[in-house]
Amino acid sequence: MNITPYRDYGTFANIDRLFGRLLNDMSWRSSDETETALAQWRPAVDIREDSDKYVVVADLPGISPKEVEITFENGLLSISGERNSEQRTEADGYSRIERVSGKFSRQFRLPDSVDQDAISASGKNGVIEISIPKKDKAKPKRIEIS
Repeated sequence: MNITPYRDYGTFANIDRLFGRLLNDMSWRSSDETETALAQWRPAVDIREDSDKYVVVADLPGISPKEVEITFENGLLSISGERNSEQRTEADGYSRIERVSGKFSRQFRLPDSVDQDAISASGKNGVIEISIPKKDKAKPKRIEIS
């Protein structure tokens, strides 16, 4: 069973998608939008399925793991937090600023086969890894033919 993105589209998200289609600009939206209305940027996330667990890896450069909130409720895994911006002045000599700051949120609907009591997370060097074990009954079982 696959993990599917949770889609919580507000009015503004729908308008954004419509304008994106109108202008045919794929950078405005993506097929798996998961930000909430308050999100200001979207960290990259990789998801893989092993035989005994799902693993979610989120790139959160410049954010301490202590500043990231991970919750699981009603089958919905949520990763949220905020990257604070640095005070910059024109005297600092910046000619271009591409690193975004502000609030972020990613949400994923998980299958019923996960063991929510055994979910764990670790963080190092701006990467958060969330391990989501499967319940024993969800593991594949080989049946011998007699």
